Amino acid sequence: MKIIIAGAGKVGATLTRSLSADGHDITLIDNKKEALTAACELYDVMGTEGSCATLETLTEAGAAEADLLIAVTNADEINLLCCVTARRINPKIHTIVRIRNAEYTAQILEMRDIFGISLIVNPEYSAAVEIERLLRYPGFLARESFAKGKVELVEFRLDAKSPLAGLQLNRISTVLKARVLICAVMRGSTITLPRGDFELKADDRIYMTAPAHELGGILRELGVITRKVKRVILGGGSLISLNLAQMLEKDGIKVQIIDRNRARCEEMAKLLPHASICCGDITDTSTMEREGLSTADAFVALTGLDELNIVMSLYASSQKVPIVITKQGHMDELQDIIGELALGSVVSPKQLCSDIVVRYVRSMRDNSGDTAVTVQTVAGGQVQACEFIIGPGALHRNTPLSKLKIRPGVLISAIFHENQVTIANGSSVYQEGDSVIVISSHANNIQRFSDIFV
Repeated sequence: MKIIIAGAGKVGATLTRSLSADGHDITLIDNKKEALTAACELYDVMGTEGSCATLETLTEAGAAEADLLIAVTNADEINLLCCVTARRINPKIHTIVRIRNAEYTAQILEMRDIFGISLIVNPEYSAAVEIERLLRYPGFLARESFAKGKVELVEFRLDAKSPLAGLQLNRISTVLKARVLICAVMRGSTITLPRGDFELKADDRIYMTAPAHELGGILRELGVITRKVKRVILGGGSLISLNLAQMLEKDGIKVQIIDRNRARCEEMAKLLPHASICCGDITDTSTMEREGLSTADAFVALTGLDELNIVMSLYASSQKVPIVITKQGHMDELQDIIGELALGSVVSPKQLCSDIVVRYVRSMRDNSGDTAVTVQTVAGGQVQACEFIIGPGALHRNTPLSKLKIRPGVLISAIFHENQVTIANGSSVYQEGDSVIVISSHANNIQRFSDIFV
């Protein structure tokens, strides 16, 4: 498809990388020449310099022939005007708009037909939703949902006391009574899609597929003590902090926010009358001690500086805070190093936003069932998890998996059939209408269900 991406910032660059890798014809628009040139050279895409909201720039970028416009600049108003203008040029174009202001979101949802908006994305809100989900099951570092929330791909790190440490995968049923499949293991910076004789070791990062309703039991069998989160400290008064605090207050969780900007603290105090707002420096140990960091159930680092978030998460871990969550904005190049640090869960708003858009784009391209309806990347982008809805033309329906010739580095991990989750084994089969979860190394570049076969 021909896709125009307006905005070469963090979200725009991430989308350009993901969608260009899928083989789409990408044109990137930005009024900052340096950022535009760098992104175009890095991802080998076309670029148009100028304001994305003008007829002239959009026409030059090829809006008349484009299938999709994605407006992800830092200004909500510019994004909205960009989409409206593109629809004026090409009434058939699909438009995706990034809106950060919650006051705009409700209004635009109500008027989306007037504006011609196909999809609204909000990276900050998506990040808050992800963090809130992680706080529900604090034993997991990450969670990805499939099959309408019935199947989960979870990440956790083995410690030396774990009953799985030193255990071969073919003996995992002796410890976990739940239906699970360990589909990937990261040891250091090396990722493995393991076989049954693979032996787990302490400090491994494990990626496991399991039915969503069995997650609580899995944590208990792993010996992970999960007490209900009652008090959370948020470092930084960002939009994510605001969205997250509103969600946590509805869950009955006490929220404390620390930010050094007095004006922002006063604003947050008005918007969150039940939260504790502290105007202070999170790098000041006396401030953190006074706010009770060491006795908090969770600490979430949400400042605008990745480096500061990393330092404060490491400090919170040193203070034995049970749950630590770190926002990551732009440090993809340090992913291997970050994975080795005690940062707890790492959440990337731009990647969450990119995953939502990629799902939409893939659903546009093919309604036959051969194209993934959900795509998630884990293990620092080294592993891809795709959900396919099996169509009438899908290969090898009703054939046991043990008889299929599947490409190396690819495995079917779960099948969702008639509201029942099956963790895949050799005797499993899939039928038309089933959801099938496929795990693969990123190098395989699985885009269609037919791609998994030799």
